[in-house]
Amino acid sequence: MAKTEAKKNAEKKSAKKSPQTLVIVESPAKAHTIEKYLGTGYTVKASMGHLIDLPKSRIAIDTENNFEPEYITVRGKAKLLKELQKDAKKSSLVLLASDNDREGEAIAWHLNRALKEKTEAPIRRIVFNEITPIAIKEAVQHPGEIIESKVNAQKARRILDRLVGYNLSPLLWAKVKNGLSAGRVQSVALRLICEREVEVENFMPEEYWSLAADFSKGKTTFTAQLVSYKGEKPDLKSETQVNEIIEQIKNAECKVGTIKSTDKVVRPKPPFTTSKLQQAAANRLGFTSRKTMQIAQQLYEGVNIGENRVGLITYMRTDSVRISQTALTEIREWIEKNHPEDLPPEAIEYSVGKGAQDAHEGIRPTYVSYTPESVKDFLTRDQLRLYTIIWERLVSSQMNNAKTRTTSAEIIAGDAVFRVSASKIVEKGFYKVIRLLSSKEEAQGNLPALKEGEVITSGKFYPEQHFTQGPARYTDASIVKTLEERGIGRPSTYAPIISVLLDRYYVTRSNKQLVPTQLGKMISKILVESFPDVINESFTAQVENDLDKVEQDDLVWTDMIGGFYGPFKKHVEEVTETTESVKGFLDEATDKICDKCGKPMVKKLGRFGFFLACSGFPECHNTKSVPLAKCPMPNCSGEIVARKTKGRGKEFYGCTNYPECTFISHFKPIDQYCPKCGWFLVEKYDKKNGAYKSCINPDCDYLHSAEDEEKKSAPIAAEEKI
Repeated sequence: MAKTEAKKNAEKKSAKKSPQTLVIVESPAKAHTIEKYLGTGYTVKASMGHLIDLPKSRIAIDTENNFEPEYITVRGKAKLLKELQKDAKKSSLVLLASDNDREGEAIAWHLNRALKEKTEAPIRRIVFNEITPIAIKEAVQHPGEIIESKVNAQKARRILDRLVGYNLSPLLWAKVKNGLSAGRVQSVALRLICEREVEVENFMPEEYWSLAADFSKGKTTFTAQLVSYKGEKPDLKSETQVNEIIEQIKNAECKVGTIKSTDKVVRPKPPFTTSKLQQAAANRLGFTSRKTMQIAQQLYEGVNIGENRVGLITYMRTDSVRISQTALTEIREWIEKNHPEDLPPEAIEYSVGKGAQDAHEGIRPTYVSYTPESVKDFLTRDQLRLYTIIWERLVSSQMNNAKTRTTSAEIIAGDAVFRVSASKIVEKGFYKVIRLLSSKEEAQGNLPALKEGEVITSGKFYPEQHFTQGPARYTDASIVKTLEERGIGRPSTYAPIISVLLDRYYVTRSNKQLVPTQLGKMISKILVESFPDVINESFTAQVENDLDKVEQDDLVWTDMIGGFYGPFKKHVEEVTETTESVKGFLDEATDKICDKCGKPMVKKLGRFGFFLACSGFPECHNTKSVPLAKCPMPNCSGEIVARKTKGRGKEFYGCTNYPECTFISHFKPIDQYCPKCGWFLVEKYDKKNGAYKSCINPDCDYLHSAEDEEKKSAPIAAEEKI
């Protein structure tokens, strides 16, 4: 017994002395997963991202010496770096396992320089696309070297962004307001959002009408839409025109006209890229781009499935749809077992998009056998929803096409022709694994068995008022789509671009739409007018192409930066001298008088927009909301300002002459007035119409929907008043 115990102790002691391999990854969650896979003989630590980087307090680029960067240990990470150096000194081998992209390569490069001073152990680089036992062990068994050209591409991007940001930001401080900042890529995205906002603001909707009618055959009733009147497409501008048509045809005999059936082949979509995942998650799940990437990171780094810790998806920053042969084999085996009738004879190949780096596979589950149903008890609701669309997209991409059939029938009533259509899926194909497919998508409309020429019965008519829809504001999904299509940014930057604009309050979210603030509009205007050659999509896309060339060793990074910086710096100096400051405009004098000290009020621009402040500051701290519109009530000289309820702090808009004037609006006024009655317009939003403009006058029908009539502005409850 004693001998057995002694033997165990000896084995433990021996194990402690055995050579240890240090593996350094970026995050603790990833370290936890990988350490379980590698077992004894390996220590896995996390660098927590970049440990060494440019300082935040100064530009730190020697523009006179080949743009040499001055790197420092990131504030607050010196202790962690020392710990890693100690671990490296005790190890027989160091493996740098940061992410397989430019940022990851740069992290590995900096770690290599910092560690090799403290250890004699060899330092090697390993990369993997998925965190699975096979992938990790394969990477460990075949370590490589740091790719210098990849590091140079990251260095070039970092330095270029630093040179642009640290030159444009002081310009904004001098001309606009202290504390502002500008970025090369974010400013282009802001420009796109601001230009779209101008289109939205300038659009004035036009009224038009549609007409639908009920028709019956036996006990079945269906609704059809008017598509032709007297041989022409109806152009109905008023309710009067619609009523005239109804009067003409209401007693007419109704016959079934042409019946057509059309089959359509629906092909499966390729596996997700980063941008397509963000778009799908925004449209189907309502996720922001940031949330999508956070959850994807969790699925990639590993979650506990029972007693096992599993990285459920492959690397989530990719612009490729390529899938490994091993994964294709596994997918086809799963389909053959579960849906053999929908397995194509050969694997389906998808072409990689133009400009794609193709460094990684498309985003896919690491194991197809981990179906959403089998892992649902181990994931949070949001993790499961995102994993589900990734799993379904991957498996469906290797299944047969689906086929839909659309049947349309024309109903002739006098001089009017109505049309009704119904669609159904006749061959489900890859749709068999799309659980998020709604019943509405599976079958749209319901038609009785109709024959051409047979007489049917007409019923109720449904005239409906509409307004033409203007351009839609960008959402997370549509701005990511636009950035990708125009070559702006890369998979790793889409979510951060949006986040930076929101964090700086250059943009806000309203009903999932990205709306530029007054501050954002002003900054974009100055930057675009002053630097049209830099704050534009073609320059930004060209930078991405040049960075790709640097990574491919086809372009020297210092040449890339040098060709840009000279002319740019000269132009910054010219703009600084010639551009007038708008600080005077931001601190604009008004005729308003402070009701606390009697001094004039000044219009100022703060983080959350314009406001009125007492010119007696700092002695007087009085502030007020800026008037948004003239009060529309008869014989009232007041103005409409933003207010908040006492209890919940909910924003509403009321007259400055309250309580004498009790006008209240729950909708924010816009700088436009009703062409019918002269009251101000407000912007409203509903799922059916999206964002639209409406007159605030409850007695005016300009752009009023039926819902608006039910939600007319009313006084706020007494307990909610200011």
